[in-house]
Amino acid sequence: MEKIVVKAPGKLFIAGEYAVLEKGQQAIVIAVDRFITCEIQANNENILSLPDLRLENKTWEIENGKVYFQNDDQKLAFVKNALEVFYQYLSENNQTVHPISILVSSELDDRSGKKYGLGSSAAVVVAVVSALFQFYFKKLDKPIIFKLSAIAHYKTQGNGSCADIAASTFGGWIAYSSFRPEWLLTKLAKERSLTDLLRSSWPYLSVKNLTPPTSLHLSVGWTKSAVSTAPMVKKIQQLKQTNKQAYEQFLGKSTKAVDAFIQSCELNNIQLAMASLTENREALQELAQLANTEIESVPLKQLIAISNKYGTGKTSGAGGGDCGIALVKNAHDVNLLYKEWQEVNIEPLMLSINSTGVHVIDTK
Repeated sequence: MEKIVVKAPGKLFIAGEYAVLEKGQQAIVIAVDRFITCEIQANNENILSLPDLRLENKTWEIENGKVYFQNDDQKLAFVKNALEVFYQYLSENNQTVHPISILVSSELDDRSGKKYGLGSSAAVVVAVVSALFQFYFKKLDKPIIFKLSAIAHYKTQGNGSCADIAASTFGGWIAYSSFRPEWLLTKLAKERSLTDLLRSSWPYLSVKNLTPPTSLHLSVGWTKSAVSTAPMVKKIQQLKQTNKQAYEQFLGKSTKAVDAFIQSCELNNIQLAMASLTENREALQELAQLANTEIESVPLKQLIAISNKYGTGKTSGAGGGDCGIALVKNAHDVNLLYKEWQEVNIEPLMLSINSTGVHVIDTK
């Protein structure tokens, strides 16, 4: 019996956080070498297991395009929507649905269950959609997989830029700008054909691979505290309504910083890369102050202060906890950086760039 095994990498933001939610704004995001693994094989009934979430052997049925789990659980929402979106795509492409077993496992979080903030829900959706695509079509069509995953993600969460889905799908260093969510939600409400939507151009969506400066060393530190992104995003959105001028100034500064980072990649200029990261950090600090929210927690401030001795540091993602990053020019300084981080209880994460994105590792 054929078993398909697919891996989808986690992600980290480098620059452009919060701004990327706006029209035409870019962010820099990377795929990292920790993965969600999805195994699929034909079975006599539909069974899903997510052992990391303590969900085992969950059966489901399909009725009128809807997926119904025998014992529903909110933790199944992302997979449930991934299945429903994919089954609609199968139906439109005249494919017969077969009962399957799905096993999803994660190495994105700490073994004790603590979250690093590496984009696990996005990677789960990408891994499941990709494994299904390989199972039925014997290939991975990444642009279609990205769009299917983005639709499933929006049906579940209702917001976000989907930069994490782009990183998990395509891999490497990416300059990303998001489609417009209101456009997508309108299309989903009006259009009957999912296939036509997938084949169409999505306004403002852009995914471009970057090659960072050759002498750049990226280091990642974990503060050992998780954070809920939604309340922080809500405060930023409130600022957008109450002080539009200040918000627009933030967007301008973020654009300038991200553009400078992209230029540093084109010019192979590490000094420009480091300066752009500092500029983006300053823009985020001003934003946090205006929105009365804490993007830089005390541990993140410590992480950044130490990073600035050896290069430049910044929060990664929404901030408030999770991870921070450092760009270091000299390789021999990395161990010194790690030692100082550990002295203030920040855990260096031994992460590398995953350049392949989602990929099949086995069909047997």
